[in-house]
Amino acid sequence: MRTLLKNGTVVNVFTGEIEKAQVLLENERIIGVGDYCSQDADAEEDLTGTYICPGFIDGHIHIESSMLLPVEFAKAALPHGTTAVVADPHEIANVCGAEGIQFMLEASEGLPLTVYIMIPSCVPATEFDESGASLGAEEIRPFYGHPRVLGLGEVMSYHAVADGDEKLQKKINDALERGLIVNGHAPLLTGRKLDRYIAAGVGDDHECSSAEEAMERIRKGQRVLIREGTAARNLKELLPLFEEPFAGRCLLVTDDKHPADLLERGHIDDIIRQAAAMGKDPVTGIRMATIQAAEYFGLRRVGAVAPGYQADLLVLNDLERVAVRDVYKAGRKVVSEGRVLPFSEPEVSPERWEAVKSSFHVKELSAADFRVDVHGKHGCRVIGLVKGELLTEERIREIDFDSGNGIDTERDILKIAVIERHRNTGHIGLGFIEGTGVRCGALASSVSHDSHNLIVIGADEGDMAFAANHIRSLGGGMAVVRDGRVVEEMPLPYAGLMTGRAAAQAAAENERVRAGAHALGVPADRELFMTMSFISLPVIPHLKLTTMGLVDVDRQRLVPLSVGQTADGQQ
Repeated sequence: MRTLLKNGTVVNVFTGEIEKAQVLLENERIIGVGDYCSQDADAEEDLTGTYICPGFIDGHIHIESSMLLPVEFAKAALPHGTTAVVADPHEIANVCGAEGIQFMLEASEGLPLTVYIMIPSCVPATEFDESGASLGAEEIRPFYGHPRVLGLGEVMSYHAVADGDEKLQKKINDALERGLIVNGHAPLLTGRKLDRYIAAGVGDDHECSSAEEAMERIRKGQRVLIREGTAARNLKELLPLFEEPFAGRCLLVTDDKHPADLLERGHIDDIIRQAAAMGKDPVTGIRMATIQAAEYFGLRRVGAVAPGYQADLLVLNDLERVAVRDVYKAGRKVVSEGRVLPFSEPEVSPERWEAVKSSFHVKELSAADFRVDVHGKHGCRVIGLVKGELLTEERIREIDFDSGNGIDTERDILKIAVIERHRNTGHIGLGFIEGTGVRCGALASSVSHDSHNLIVIGADEGDMAFAANHIRSLGGGMAVVRDGRVVEEMPLPYAGLMTGRAAAQAAAENERVRAGAHALGVPADRELFMTMSFISLPVIPHLKLTTMGLVDVDRQRLVPLSVGQTADGQQ
């Protein structure tokens, strides 16, 4: 079957040129771009006034963080022009191990949005984590034979790599020996330690939060994945990378994307659109999101409107606004006038479904579990939130344990707990957090990167216990509690990470939970559930909390809550 797309304007991602041309498709491939006519085809479509460009590729995403199953994620992302993603399923792997990776492969098989997989490298992320599984080189090696597996996922234990950790280096070498990609994750790493990290074989980084940080990586041979997601938004700071000599070494990624954000703002199209609004050439963004992503990951004959390439194509009504009208996947129209056309959904075995639903093992909790057994006033380490960043600060604050056991809503200092939920160990890490805005009640969630233990923030220990127990009863999810009652909830029964609902329903539930958080005092411009989900990730500076306690990320060591008793305090 030959189809002629005529009278459109083609975006040439090899040269950056925009040119009038006819595009001839034969089944799943493009067989001609240039001067073709109706006699060359069995069917045709007049695209006068539109632009034709390759489908977008998100070079780094955790689908589980959308809280959607892969099929529902595809339905939400396709209308925005995304025809492929490179997904690292380390969220579900930290809960369900290799079974979780296999689930994501099966649940994404045959979708009109290709889900490539990077095999999680750090399960658990660090020695300070307690996850539901531990995956060594032997456990992950069999996955490299899968046709959609492109390499090793983000190597988050960057200090361990730089310091020569042999077990982690073995995982990296296994991927490199097969000619595969190794993803990076090294926020603020610089100088000699960065050199050692790159020399180990790590090819990219998506954690750059400044142009200078990104340029150092490009100068040393890495790709930079420009991230603009829901929790971390680095596009504005990285805009200088849209100019040469840096632009050709960059990809566009979202990392984590919530359903409402995906539906309302978009996906990769939103990043290109934002950059264009800030004065950057949309064609540069399109090149980053297509051919540059495809070539970096070794996707042959993908990412361009050119003869011999797979016909993953977008029809845009407007180039600057990246207004996606139609989407073709392997020559078949899968989105028409912004509407996703019906497609066959993947079949997942009942045993696999059951494996990812049985993930919660934690005892019932009481208010006493959230109390710190200290009296008097102490100088304490407090986790300080930084607006718009995943980075957190170590702040020293005087805490009065004889007044509310340290909770001080007037100073915006709340209690935070991370509860082990995979093996019922009873381990609980306790600390304090500043900058949430919460004035009363509690918030709890089973989405807590990367080990996804149960995380709770609250102004009242009774409400903290109630919220944690409610998540336990749901088998995972998010909840807002006030005065011993549930204000809002969002069940996430699949590994405590994903709902089975469509994106619009998930977005509505998530919005209600967000509204519930705002009712407790969280500022309207804050996405606290997304932010709090990273507070337990001890690979993003500077101070984090796990089930083992407070972690100084920069020094990679556990640190005590108290730094010293104040003059009028007592032990």
